[in-house]
Amino acid sequence: MQKNLERMMRLADEFFDYRNDPEQIVVDEQIMAKLEAIDPASLAQQANEDGPIAWVLVIPTTERVMREFLEGKISERKLLEETMPGQQFDAVYLCSALVLPEFRRKGLAKSLTLRSVNAIRTRHPIRWLYIWPFSEEGARVAEEVAAEAKLPLLRKAL
Repeated sequence: MQKNLERMMRLADEFFDYRNDPEQIVVDEQIMAKLEAIDPASLAQQANEDGPIAWVLVIPTTERVMREFLEGKISERKLLEETMPGQQFDAVYLCSALVLPEFRRKGLAKSLTLRSVNAIRTRHPIRWLYIWPFSEEGARVAEEVAAEAKLPLLRKAL
């Protein structure tokens, strides 16, 4: 179980370099608890006998928070700080998706993200998806998710 977990943690650290970027969310147990309280579909994973092979993090938010984030008025961390359990949400931030290299290009990130978005939509009137793209692959998955969900996709400029 530890084998994949350690690899996923290294992959997250290397790819996002979140420890050196004060604007990014650093997912720890406290953040995971808040995400679970916001919506249980915020965190999704697929695992095998060696542990997680894919992780997805999505955050339902309000339109106001989405617009402020996309316009660069608030950071990703502030986005999460301003998103509280119990609110009515109308946007979903497609925050991150990680897949171990040997499991990529099998649709795992897309299927996990779609499952999360659709679960959130059963509880909230979601009208938008939005991203802060870190890679072409991530942007492509987000576009596919938006197309299948029939929702507009907005992007934060890099």
